[in-house]
Amino acid sequence: MPLWALLTGLCLVVGAYLFLFYYFFVGPFSFRWKAIYGEPDYPQGYEIHGLDISHYQENIDWERLRNSRIQGKPIRFVFIKATEGVSIIDENFNDNFYQARQNDLLRSAYHFFSPDVDARKQARFFLKQVHLEAGDLPPVLDVEKAGDLSVAQLQKAVREWLTIVGGHYGVKPILYTGYSFKQKYLSSPEFDEYPYWIAHYYVSELEYKGPWRFWQYTDVGRVDGIRGNVDCNIFNGTLQELHALTIDADVIDLVGLHDNN
Repeated sequence: MPLWALLTGLCLVVGAYLFLFYYFFVGPFSFRWKAIYGEPDYPQGYEIHGLDISHYQENIDWERLRNSRIQGKPIRFVFIKATEGVSIIDENFNDNFYQARQNDLLRSAYHFFSPDVDARKQARFFLKQVHLEAGDLPPVLDVEKAGDLSVAQLQKAVREWLTIVGGHYGVKPILYTGYSFKQKYLSSPEFDEYPYWIAHYYVSELEYKGPWRFWQYTDVGRVDGIRGNVDCNIFNGTLQELHALTIDADVIDLVGLHDNN
């Protein structure tokens, strides 16, 4: 067989392989592949962008961060890890919490839920360490693990935390969890009453059909002021609607009166 025929056949085989590989493995998961190679894509059609941070972001340059952009839009809000279980306080929480307010970002604090620890104790630990102020977004409960709890047991524990912390601040706390986790463990209609912050990566559109407020769409975002990756989020609404979620000054006054007594 002539050499040119062998080379032509080889090119056709390689071309067919590349086409099939892209069609079946890359195309349907383009967001995932871009994330793997450090090139996150961003959902279209959303105006309000934000971040969530913890000690993993180390020392943040807040001056640069406050002026950074995502898709040409300013960063409006930041969720900050505060506590976990009944003994862990994020080492950078106090500084991050202070700096967020000083740099004109809407802020909130979140608690990472430990399913093997009493939910009421976790709620009281969070309230002892975190003191939200007027104009802050509602507190956040981050639920990602069920441990040895059944669906009913986990729902009861989550409900206890939300009730205690929500009652303290007079607001509905934000509930953070993944798309699949919510479908399996927190699909009860009662949890739809809480602003839902959904974690769902590598998709251009959410498959979740229920009401939601925030979408954590990538864990490999890059912004000025933060070295390395950071979680990026969008708010499902207008800036006015985002501000409408914040804690009212009258509620904070009542909280302070209650704490002093």
